[in-house]
Amino acid sequence: MVKKSFVAAAAACMLLLMVVVLRGDDLPQYEEIKQRLARGWNTWHSGSVTSHVLLPEGFAINLAFKQHWWLDEKYLPEALIGRTAEGSERVRPGLHAWNGSYTSLTIEWQQLYADIESASNGEDVVIMITPRREAEMPVVLVVESGMLWNRPGHLSKEGNSLRASLPERTVAVHATAPHHDDFYVDTLTPYLAITLDGPVGISTGEKMNVEEIRAILDSQRQRLLDRAAAFGDLAETFLAVQAGISWNLIYEPRHDRVVSTVGRLWNEEYGGYCLFGWDNFFMAYVTALDSRDLAFTNVIEHLRGRTEEGFIPNDNRGNGSKSFDRSQPPVGALMVREIFRRYPERWFLEATFDGLLEWNRWWPSARLNGGLLSYGSHPAPNPFKEPAVGTRRTAGYESGMDDSPMYADVPFNSEKHTLELQDVGLNCLYIADCDALAEMAAVLGRADDEEELRRRAEEFRARMDALWDEETGFYLNRRTDTDELSRRLSPTHFYPLLARIPSKERAESMLKEHFNNPLEFAGEWILPSISRNDPDFPKQRYWKGA
Repeated sequence: MVKKSFVAAAAACMLLLMVVVLRGDDLPQYEEIKQRLARGWNTWHSGSVTSHVLLPEGFAINLAFKQHWWLDEKYLPEALIGRTAEGSERVRPGLHAWNGSYTSLTIEWQQLYADIESASNGEDVVIMITPRREAEMPVVLVVESGMLWNRPGHLSKEGNSLRASLPERTVAVHATAPHHDDFYVDTLTPYLAITLDGPVGISTGEKMNVEEIRAILDSQRQRLLDRAAAFGDLAETFLAVQAGISWNLIYEPRHDRVVSTVGRLWNEEYGGYCLFGWDNFFMAYVTALDSRDLAFTNVIEHLRGRTEEGFIPNDNRGNGSKSFDRSQPPVGALMVREIFRRYPERWFLEATFDGLLEWNRWWPSARLNGGLLSYGSHPAPNPFKEPAVGTRRTAGYESGMDDSPMYADVPFNSEKHTLELQDVGLNCLYIADCDALAEMAAVLGRADDEEELRRRAEEFRARMDALWDEETGFYLNRRTDTDELSRRLSPTHFYPLLARIPSKERAESMLKEHFNNPLEFAGEWILPSISRNDPDFPKQRYWKGA
């Protein structure tokens, strides 16, 4: 009997292990996506937007610049968008296709003021650097060769070309202008040094002239514009959204993945990459507009960053640290449901459901405060010695609205590990999360999970009635230390509509008295991050109105 029980238990464990494996990132459908995304030329290297990298080999053509002056020479080995320090480069990003088939930017630094464009040409790439003005002092373009992430390869310079001997192929890099001997270049790999006194073209594979490179650039740019034209009056909006995400799309070598990040400056500060709790779910949803592969990979890769407690951390960093003490608003299931509606592939739900369900169950176990949820920050392992954990400040970080006036003067309860505030936005997102997961459970035939989720959603809906204020005609945050309703209003107070909580009469009141009220949320720029009549609104910084 014992032997049979042991065999049955072992079989059950093996089955569970198989389910876990099949629902992870080893699914064959996802492996195909990973291999398809991590191929070809793109701005994969997080460290510089002027670095063009070939995957999967990791061979890089890095564009650096040298400025000659009387007493010294300055060197710009890499460039990033958004730097503001004195003397730093200024990069204005332009068009950028998801797959890097066309990119453009403008860069200013020292005497350099130039456009940089790139385009795919089959398995090759072409790049054009076009000065916008004549420099008073010479600017040198340095075309550096590099092997990233310890990938195998041999680099050399042969005349006016660079050569990368890679395990499966050899890549030649040609320039349209001559290299001149410059022995004082701050690089440790073979390079070309070219005086930037006119347009300079770079091509891999076949050697090309400026006109041939220009033709390829124009052709790929037009293909991108033609794709955008499908969005009609929103074509420029589509191009802007695509570029904004694509300029921060990187290859992340630790986990061998392509992933969207919030910004390369964040990646630099946080040890190589940074994924943020709710931001990255929003980016996954936005990429679903036009790229199934990116939408799927962004969700799956983000979910793999869950903590041992089962929640998506506020931030997940390349140096190995995470926000072990706090999560961020539960928007994951909402975004996954919308992505699934656009690309209804069952395997995608199978790959994501359990992780989302685990996160859903975590909230009432860790953040219940008087029957409703509050944002918080709890004691947790802190191997990287993050200084501010278990505090009011980190509880604010969990909200995703770090310095929102809603949380001003709200105390943090160190015993409950939460803010003393039952939060309308959090509770409504949680209810909507339960609803979305219940829909997913129904698709997957997981009846018990569906029943659990629908029951929990209804329990929280019923409790939300305590936050309705008849006088204001709005659901309001409640202070759990004073039992008073807070009248500091933000767009999160409309989330009950997302959670299908209010009656028709209450919904109409919310819209009439608040959404359409020019003293609060109406106006030329609707839905400011705090109501217009809030005393902090004039500050117009971060979550204070902007």
